[in-house]
Amino acid sequence: MAEMNLAPNFVQNAIEEDLKNGKYTEGIHTRFPPEPNGYLHVGHAKSICLNFGLAERNHGLCNLRFDDTNPTKEDTEYVDSIQEDIKWLGFSWGDRKFYASDYFDKLYHYAEELICKGLAYVDDLSAEEIKEYRGTLTEPGKESPYRNRSVQENLDLFRRMKAGEFPDGAKVLRAKIDMASPNIVMRDTVIYRIAHAEHHRTGNEWCIYPMYDFAHPLSDAIEGITHSVCTLEFEDHRPFYDWLLESLGFDVNTRPRQIEFARLNLTNTVTSKRKLRQLVEEGHVRGWDDPRMPTISGLRRRGYTPASLRKFCEEIGVAKGNSLVDVAMLEHCVRDDLNENASRVMAVLHPLKVVLVNYPEDKSEYLLADNNPMHGGSRFVPFSREIFIEQEDFMEEAPKKFFRLKPGGEVRLKHAYIIKCEEVIKDEQGQVIELRCSCDMDSKSGGPTSNRKIKGTIHWVEAKTALKAEVRLYDYLLETDADGNVPADFIASLNKKSLEVVKDALIEPSVKLTAAGTHYQFLRMGYFVVDPDTTPDHLVFNRVVGLRDSWAKAAQKG
Repeated sequence: MAEMNLAPNFVQNAIEEDLKNGKYTEGIHTRFPPEPNGYLHVGHAKSICLNFGLAERNHGLCNLRFDDTNPTKEDTEYVDSIQEDIKWLGFSWGDRKFYASDYFDKLYHYAEELICKGLAYVDDLSAEEIKEYRGTLTEPGKESPYRNRSVQENLDLFRRMKAGEFPDGAKVLRAKIDMASPNIVMRDTVIYRIAHAEHHRTGNEWCIYPMYDFAHPLSDAIEGITHSVCTLEFEDHRPFYDWLLESLGFDVNTRPRQIEFARLNLTNTVTSKRKLRQLVEEGHVRGWDDPRMPTISGLRRRGYTPASLRKFCEEIGVAKGNSLVDVAMLEHCVRDDLNENASRVMAVLHPLKVVLVNYPEDKSEYLLADNNPMHGGSRFVPFSREIFIEQEDFMEEAPKKFFRLKPGGEVRLKHAYIIKCEEVIKDEQGQVIELRCSCDMDSKSGGPTSNRKIKGTIHWVEAKTALKAEVRLYDYLLETDADGNVPADFIASLNKKSLEVVKDALIEPSVKLTAAGTHYQFLRMGYFVVDPDTTPDHLVFNRVVGLRDSWAKAAQKG
C-alpha cells in the first residue's frame, strides 16, 4: 500500500483524543464508502487518501464499502472502475470489501426494531406532501396524519411493503423524531422507500430499499468502524447518525463517530456526479475517462501519476471550512513528479523543414543525448542533412530579442551543431516551407567551436527517422469567472478550445513501440504521455501539463 505522509490535522487530533479517553480499545477502523453510481473524481482522491492515510497512521484498518442502496442509478461498471481507481492510487483494502447490500436483512430488522420501539412509522404522504409538511428553515414542520399509527399497524404495513403489495411512492417508512426540530434532517427522516427495481447484486429479492442516511451509519456500526469521516454537506446529518445508533442501543464507547471535513473544490473544475454524468451522456466529452474530465480515470489517461495525486492531497491538507484550491497547485504536483521521472525526448508539433547545405548528403551519425538530468542515463539520436524544427522557432522579420532562428541568424541545435539560416524557401502563397542553413561542423559537443556562445537553443528531429504521431493538446474543459468559479450554467461555460489535435507531429525514433502510460518530457514543449489509443502503427500522445509552473512561482513570491 502507498505510504501517506499525512500531516497533523483536526481529524487525527480527534482520533488521538478518543484513544486518550479510553474509546475504541480494539483499534482504529476507517472506511471509504462510495456510492456505485458514477466514476470517482479528484475529490474522492482526497477522501481515499485521508481514510486510508488515517488507518495507516494509527496502525488500523480501512474498509472499502459500496453504499449500494439506490438500484436505479447503480451499476457493476462503476463498482469495477472504483476498485481500479483505488488500486491505481496505491491503496489496498485487503479482504475488507463490503456492500451495504450485504446487510439488507440486518437493516430491515433494525427498521422493525425502531417500529417496535415507537420510533418509526409508515407514512402514506407523497414525496411532494412530505416536503410541504417538513416546513422551512424558519418555520417548524407539521406532523403527518399517519404519524400516530399503532406499532402493530406500522409493522403490518412495513411487512406488506416488503412483500411488494404497494407501488413505488405509495408509502415510505419514516423515523419518528421531532417535526419542530431546528434541523430539518431531524424532522422525521425517511428511512425506507419502495422501489420495484432490479439491484446489481440482490436482483429482485427486494422491492424496498433503505435510504442512505439509514444504511450508512448502521453499515459503519456493523463493520466496527470507529471514525466515519465524510464531507461537510453531511454535517447536518450527524445528529440523525447519532440518534439512530443511540436508539438502537449501540455503545457510545464503541459505536462510530462521524467527523466532517471540507470537500475539495478546484478552480476550472466541476466535481458534481450529476454534472459529470451530464457531460458524458450529452456527448460533450468522449467518456468518463476523457482526459479533460476530473475523474480519476480521466486524470490517469491524461497522464497524471498516482504519486502526484497523493502529494497534492498531502499539500492541501484537511480543513474544516470549504475553500477553492487553484488547479495550478495540482498541476505543480504533477509537473514536479514528472520532472524527476520522465525521460526527455525531442518532438516537433508543427514541422518546418531545414536542409543543412554544407552537411554531406551521404553522412548520418548518432549524437549522445541525456535522458533525465535528475537520475542520468543517455540515448542516441540520429542526425543527418535534413531535419525538422518547430515553425515558431523561425521568424522572418524577428524582433531584437528573438533568439531563435532568423535570416542570417545562428542558433544551436540541442545535442548537435550550431546552424545559420542562409536562405528562406516559400511556396506560391508566400508561406515559408523550407530553410537552407549552413552548419558549423566543428560545433558539436567536444568540437573546436562547441563552446562558441550562442544565445538560442532549439530542438529538432531528423527527417529520415522521425516517427509520425498524433498529439492531443488539452486545456481546461470549463471557463470560469475571475475568481476561478464555474458558472451555474456550466454547459454554457464549456471551453470550445479544450482540445486541439495535431495530426502530423514528428518525434525522435527512441519512442517507437512504447507502451501506453509511458511519460516523456518533450523538450521545451511540456510533459506528455502515450495514450491507450496508440497502436504499433499509430502513436498517440496526450499533453499532461506544460513546462511553466505558475504555482511554484507564486509560492516562491509568497
